[in-house]
Amino acid sequence: MFFHLRKEEKKQVKLLTFNPFRTLGMPGISYVKPDHMFKKIDDIRAADVLLFPENWQVNSLVYGLQKKIFPSIQSIQLGFDKIEMTRAFWSLAPDLTPYTEIRGRSNESIEIILDTFPFPFVAKEARNSMGKGVFLIQNKNDFLSYCEKNEVLYVQEYLPIEKDLRVVFVGDSVVSAYWRIGENSFHNNVAQGGKLAFHSIPLEALQLVEKTARALGINHAGFDLVEANGKFYFLEFNCLFGNQALNQQGIRVENIIYDYVKSQFTPVVPPTNPFKQIS
Repeated sequence: MFFHLRKEEKKQVKLLTFNPFRTLGMPGISYVKPDHMFKKIDDIRAADVLLFPENWQVNSLVYGLQKKIFPSIQSIQLGFDKIEMTRAFWSLAPDLTPYTEIRGRSNESIEIILDTFPFPFVAKEARNSMGKGVFLIQNKNDFLSYCEKNEVLYVQEYLPIEKDLRVVFVGDSVVSAYWRIGENSFHNNVAQGGKLAFHSIPLEALQLVEKTARALGINHAGFDLVEANGKFYFLEFNCLFGNQALNQQGIRVENIIYDYVKSQFTPVVPPTNPFKQIS
């Protein structure tokens, strides 16, 4: 007679999404409208992983309910605010971004920026995406108009480029990369009319994204980079990136997300009697 150690068993992961469009086609997934979060709190507690919560939900879900979420809290909260995102880049290396000043709005700050940056330079709103809230400042009046609308001044050196590189990172690896080429425009975003090109993608940029995303705990983002002065710089990343280019490439990102979530978060059921008597 001897005892056999029973193995732990994995159970089917229970998924709940707050954004059905980004999880379309995932099997066995339930949906709760974000605004109904507290009305459906029991459904949320019963789920193993919550997918695509909105930024305002994250603290309650992660710290209050102790739930696992995807994208990661770093992806959502850093991606929500360009200022915090830039400071996170600075924490890794000071030269990951073009030269940038972040200052509270004051007459002193305005004068310092005007003395520091030659025209043209770039000014951004802290929270925006798809090329919106990004301005090419050509003169003092342009800058003063920007200052009137923004309490925090985010100003960056202008790099004369004709294209930028979008690198899509999902789970723990790069899944796509493509150039976005502007047509006589300051903005290269597809939403602003930029064209796509999928050739001659530099390995150096892909490696930089993988290293940076893993260091920051990002697991779902479209990183925007530019090449200038013989190196790559991050402009920003978007947690909720567009899928147009991925669709053109035949990449089903929801399948990649589903496989990643299962591999990372599938709960383990401990055996009720780990030692089974064998005669």
